Amino acid sequence: MQFIDEATIGIAAGNGGDGLVAWRREKYIPKGGPAGGDGGHGGGVYLQATPELSTLVEFRFKRQFLADSGKPGGTSNKSGRSGEDLVIPVPVGTLVYGAAEGEPEAFLADLHSPGERILVAKGGRGGLGNQHFATSTRQAPRFAEKGEPGEHFTLRLELRLLADCGIVGLPNAGKSTLLSVVSAARPKIADYPFTTLEPQLGVVRVSDEESFVMVDVPGLIEGAHSGAGLGDQFLRHVERTRVLVHLLDGAKPLDEILADKAVIEGELQAWKEALVHKPTLLVVSKLDLPDAQQRLSDLRERFPEIGGISSATGQGVQDLVYAAWRAIQEAPMPEIVTPEPTHIVLKPNEPFAIQRKDETFVVTGERVVRLAAMTNFDSDEGLARFEQILAKMGVDKKLREMGEVEGYIVRIGPFEFKYS
Repeated sequence: MQFIDEATIGIAAGNGGDGLVAWRREKYIPKGGPAGGDGGHGGGVYLQATPELSTLVEFRFKRQFLADSGKPGGTSNKSGRSGEDLVIPVPVGTLVYGAAEGEPEAFLADLHSPGERILVAKGGRGGLGNQHFATSTRQAPRFAEKGEPGEHFTLRLELRLLADCGIVGLPNAGKSTLLSVVSAARPKIADYPFTTLEPQLGVVRVSDEESFVMVDVPGLIEGAHSGAGLGDQFLRHVERTRVLVHLLDGAKPLDEILADKAVIEGELQAWKEALVHKPTLLVVSKLDLPDAQQRLSDLRERFPEIGGISSATGQGVQDLVYAAWRAIQEAPMPEIVTPEPTHIVLKPNEPFAIQRKDETFVVTGERVVRLAAMTNFDSDEGLARFEQILAKMGVDKKLREMGEVEGYIVRIGPFEFKYS
C-alpha cells in the first residue's frame, strides 16, 4: 500500500428538504386549512479516527464527499425524512484544516484518539411547511420555505503517525533493515541513499502479550528541517513517538560517525526543541563489518550507554528490542503537538452589510443569505414575506440611505433583484 500522509478533499453536508404547500381535505370538514409538512434536515459530515487505517491513501482517488439531503415535507403535516449523516473514517493522528470559499485556512481538530469524531459540515435545516405561516389575517398561506443549503468546505488532512518508537539516522545507516528484522514490515532495501521514500511502520513483538509500534523515518539529511531532501515531509512523524533509536553507521570512520550524530541531533532540534529531549537509544549498526567493533569501543569511551547491533547476523538486536520496550514503559506519553489556534478577527455584530459596486448593491450577512436561499420566489406570498423581513431588519432603509437605488440591482447571495 502506498503511504500517503497529506490529502485535500471537498465535503458538502446535505441540503434541508423543502416545506410543502398542502391543505386538509377531509370529509364533513367544510374548512380545511393549511397542512403542509416540514422538510427533513440535511445530513452532516463527520470525520472519525479509526485505528484500522494507517495512511490517507483512501483519499487519493475519491476526493468529494456529499451527505444525504433531507426529503420534502408531506401532506397532513407530515415531516420529510432527514438525511443520514456521513461519517468519513481517517487514521488516528490526523490533523484537520478547513476553509470556506474565499476564506483563509483554519485549524479545526486533532484526531489523536481512536473513535474521536468531529462535525466538519452541518446539514441544512428543513424548510417549514405552509402550516406554520397561518395567522388570523392570513388563514390560507400559499407558500412554504425551501430547505436550507448544507455547509460545504475544502479540508486539508495531515497525518502524524502515532508510533511508540522511531528510528532516526542518516540514509544507509540500516534503519529499514533493522525494521525488517524486528517486525513483519518489508520496506525496500538497497545499498544506495534514499532507498526509503516513505515512513514504514512495523509491529515489534516483545512477548506473546507485549508489543510496540516502530516507525522508520526516512529522508533525514542536513537541512531536512528547512526542506532539503524529504526530511521536512517526515520529521513531523517523529513528534509523537515516545522513544527514539538513533542509528549510526558503524562502517564509517569515527569522525564521520560523530559528524553524522551531530547532523541528526541538529535537525531534530531545528524542527522542534522538544525532540532532542526524548528518551533516545544510541546504537551503532553493521557490527558484522570490519572495524565496526572498534568504532563501537571508541564511541563507548564518549557515550557509555551506546549499544551495537548487526541486523545481518542478529547480534544485539534482541537486546535492543528489550531496551526499547523498557524505555517505552518508562517514558511519559508524548505531548500531543497541535498547531497554534487561528487568530480570530471579531466581526461587527450586525445582521447584514451592504457594499456598492457600480450599479449593484451587494447585501451580505448569514441571516440575509440564508433567508434568500430558503425563500420560494415563484410564490407572490413568499416574495412578499421576504420583502417584509428585509424591511424589518432595516435593509430597505439602509439601501435608501446609500443613495438613489431605484432601478439598480440588489444582489443577495446568488440571487439578483431589480430594486423598485
